[in-house]
Amino acid sequence: MAKKANTTKKVEVEPQIETMEEVVTEFFEDTVVAEPKIKKPVMETLKPKSDTWEIKDRNYYLVGNKQPLSRSIKSAGIYFFDEKKGYEREIKYTTNQRTPFVDEFPEGSQARLEHIVFRNGVLNVPKNKVVLQKLLSLYHPHLDKIYKESKPQAAAAGQVKTIELEIEALNSAINMDIDMAEAIMRVEIGSKVSTMSSKELKRDLLLYAKKNPELFLELVNDENVVLRNFGIKATEMGILKLSSDQRTFSWGSNDRKLMNVPFDEHPYSALAAWFKTDEGMEIYSNIEKRLN
Repeated sequence: MAKKANTTKKVEVEPQIETMEEVVTEFFEDTVVAEPKIKKPVMETLKPKSDTWEIKDRNYYLVGNKQPLSRSIKSAGIYFFDEKKGYEREIKYTTNQRTPFVDEFPEGSQARLEHIVFRNGVLNVPKNKVVLQKLLSLYHPHLDKIYKESKPQAAAAGQVKTIELEIEALNSAINMDIDMAEAIMRVEIGSKVSTMSSKELKRDLLLYAKKNPELFLELVNDENVVLRNFGIKATEMGILKLSSDQRTFSWGSNDRKLMNVPFDEHPYSALAAWFKTDEGMEIYSNIEKRLN
């Protein structure tokens, strides 16, 4: 039986050639192009400038703690010199205008004048009456002369400062040596300090610091206060002598002149300054030996 010949049928496959048009089309179909974001314009919100005037209730009182049943002050015929404008402006207190300045009243408007009256020495003005408050706090010529504005915060700040000064003065007095204490108290009570015991001196020093803390601290920081005390002690003990006209210091033993006091100067302040000179330092050392 004859064998069938194997015949292989070749199938030719045509190559698929992509055209440039197809490639480009496919690229753009597969590529996602992000749309550009358009920034919306941001509208800036301008904040109004803060007014230095604080909206609050305000209280006013007559100077000198006066408390009459009623006391009126001028509410019209007032003139305020406006430095910015360079001229005087008329002021009135009215109940139907938004400003106390007459030149700012609407043209043709009828201003309804109102009295400004203190009752029992006090005038309380609520925060909604800004025109009256500004008239009293800023423009009225009687401010700080006939009446004052009550300012609790300022008063508290002043009280705190006074207390702090008192504490500082007392601390300084507690830690002060006896010579400095004597020098300061001599300014206050004079030669009596020489007869006081150390306990009496310390007591009076603390009382003085508590009563006059500012003056006390000035004396503490005065570099000449010890030298003045030194000169006074030397004079009291007869080592030095001050002439009756308080113009000349001399030795107490032989009346030899040491220095002249410059005109219009306190004699012991002048002596303290002189002790710092070359000649005065020698005299100081001599006196110090005699005192000791």
